[in-house]
Amino acid sequence: MKPIKNRMTDLLGVEYPIIQAPMGWIARAQLASAVSNAGGLGIIETSSGQLDEVRAEIIKMRELTDKPFGVNIAQAFVRDPAIVDFVVDQGIKFVTTSAGDPNKYCGPLKAAGLTVFHVVPTLAGALKAIDAGVDGLVVEGGEGGGFKNPKDVALMVLLPLIRSKVDVPIVAAGGIVCGRTMAAAFALGAEAVQMGTRMVSAAESPVHHNWKDAIINATNSENMMDAASLSSTVSSASSTMKTFGGQFRCPLCRCFKSSLSAATTLNFNPTFPSYGLCYRANCARYDYLQVGIKGQIDGLAYWYKCPA
Repeated sequence: MKPIKNRMTDLLGVEYPIIQAPMGWIARAQLASAVSNAGGLGIIETSSGQLDEVRAEIIKMRELTDKPFGVNIAQAFVRDPAIVDFVVDQGIKFVTTSAGDPNKYCGPLKAAGLTVFHVVPTLAGALKAIDAGVDGLVVEGGEGGGFKNPKDVALMVLLPLIRSKVDVPIVAAGGIVCGRTMAAAFALGAEAVQMGTRMVSAAESPVHHNWKDAIINATNSENMMDAASLSSTVSSASSTMKTFGGQFRCPLCRCFKSSLSAATTLNFNPTFPSYGLCYRANCARYDYLQVGIKGQIDGLAYWYKCPA
């Protein structure tokens, strides 16, 4: 498949402007290296708070791929400013920051020579990130899985609005599952896409295959905004939450309906406590989802070029 060339691929040094979302416990070397090797950009998470394990995963990444990859700093979970030194010491060149004030880490990261993108759910958040000096934005619509802005905005509304106000590169996130949705995001002003749920269902994803099947088989009405169902998972992980800097207020989350019972019924791997709850059902069933990452990325690139 011929690479897609644009400002993002030049910036990241990748073949395709496709980025894997930094899902806690899931976005580690096994999945991220497959994405990078396939021509996209794999991202290693820090939101688990398990920095010793994250360090080991970064070392493992370099054993599994010689392609570019990045790290995400989820500020609501990792509140120790030493995270900047941690990321710099690992030799990382690309970072996304999220779930917090872009001013907190942008300056120190850029001073160390890193490229910094910040995840934003609103126009106000985007403008604040630009003022903080970020190199680009990950614009995430309310369709995305995981922690959400209480007043979420659909990507189709949010993306062109932010594009009309800023000139930096934009990565679109939320509901991107195929070449058609990727092409739509580009038409609305994005220069790359970030995918989470889609890649959770890939063969290289470390989650239980029953959960992958649940994603593939879900209907368009089987996701919802919820906070209550997540609370028990957060409470059950209280010892881990101490790593994140103290008391944690449970946010809104887009998740499967009846997600707790579904996670139990499906024998979901408890190593990933929050992501048994968070990831949204795809808008339609794609029978080819649970294939390898390379097949997914090649398929997206092909259909992006001829989305009809």
